[in-house]
Amino acid sequence: MDQQQNINENIDKGTLRIHLINESTGRPIEGAKIAISYTGNPSDTIEEVSTDDSGNTEEITLNAPPLEYSMEPSEEQPYSEYTIHVQAPGYRDITVSAIDIFSGEEAQQDVRMETEDEPGDPIDTIVIPAHTLYAEYPPKIPEYEIKPMDESGEIVLSRVVIPEYVVVHDGSPGDYTAANYYIRYRDYIKNVASSEIYATWPDATIRANVLAIMSFTLNRVYTEWYRGKGYEFTITSSTAYDHKFMYGRNFFNSISRVVDEMFENYLSRPNVRQPILTQYCDGQRVSCPNWMSQWGSKYLGDQGYSAIEIIRNYYGSDMYINSAQGISGIPASWPGYDLGVGASGEKVRQLQEQLARISRAYPAIPTITADGVYGNRTKEAVQKFQSVFGLPATGIVDYPTWYKISDIYVAVSRIAELR
Repeated sequence: MDQQQNINENIDKGTLRIHLINESTGRPIEGAKIAISYTGNPSDTIEEVSTDDSGNTEEITLNAPPLEYSMEPSEEQPYSEYTIHVQAPGYRDITVSAIDIFSGEEAQQDVRMETEDEPGDPIDTIVIPAHTLYAEYPPKIPEYEIKPMDESGEIVLSRVVIPEYVVVHDGSPGDYTAANYYIRYRDYIKNVASSEIYATWPDATIRANVLAIMSFTLNRVYTEWYRGKGYEFTITSSTAYDHKFMYGRNFFNSISRVVDEMFENYLSRPNVRQPILTQYCDGQRVSCPNWMSQWGSKYLGDQGYSAIEIIRNYYGSDMYINSAQGISGIPASWPGYDLGVGASGEKVRQLQEQLARISRAYPAIPTITADGVYGNRTKEAVQKFQSVFGLPATGIVDYPTWYKISDIYVAVSRIAELR
């Protein structure tokens, strides 16, 4: 039975929103035309949409396999796959294939488009590989979870800092033909988590797995593991050495929200300065008694275990959640409390200045004056920002909103980003 026939017989639904930005400037692309088809039948368009002045499409409802396919290991593919073909005046066409859609989940597909006159080889086709829990990938080569300080080639940073970017080598370390990609740290974590676990799983399970992914990644950053060995990258996309990154893939809002809330965290043990290299496996195809089992963490989440209880079940009772001492590339840090109507001071002024700059690139966001007073006009601007970027439109600047504003401000205020 082909994919289209199989999907048409299913009654479950998921949603997809597509966001287009200029590769060089980070600005949204308005008026693009997007054709959506089943990946198994890309010539048969099932829906056509366009982007608004924030570079967003409407939320598109699409068929998905039954929810239970993602709740137990199964031979049935638990997600449907869609292809989009994007056209925008002045930009090179781009096609993204095998976008995952799960039952009941909101998927976000970001597409970075290149102008027609941009030099270099264009990226005109992206094919998202199969999910790691569904397809066969090489198992992780075991490593010590704490890197010895005297290990040859290792460079240890003085403190744990969340990087603005990681450089991902899209292959095994010794594959010199593989591309290196500069990816924002949070986008990298969202990508890996969306590739390694199912977005339909319990919230506590998602949090436990995101913590493990972040801690593993920050160990690579903190020890400069690959750079210390002479490589020009932070981490690889090989499951044998690190965890799976899939260039250009979609991510899921259930995972995105968790990453936005927890991105400064990692896992620690007492009297150990470096983030712990928290290794894991699926627990079905591969057994790993001393690591976290992804399917096992799902079942613990079903039983009501919290994220830290899941972590300690696998890594031991002395594991705890730590916070990084710094966040690179962010103009100033979170004030430590929510900002809403009636707030005032320098943090409000900073917020207003950033929103005013963002509104020049995203005209749907109202222009505001940086007077240091959080009034109704600022609330309206915050609500629109939250709506544009898929956050709950409360008009209150909480932790995820603060750092999303900072992130977008950094992106649109630069002439060109690292490429």
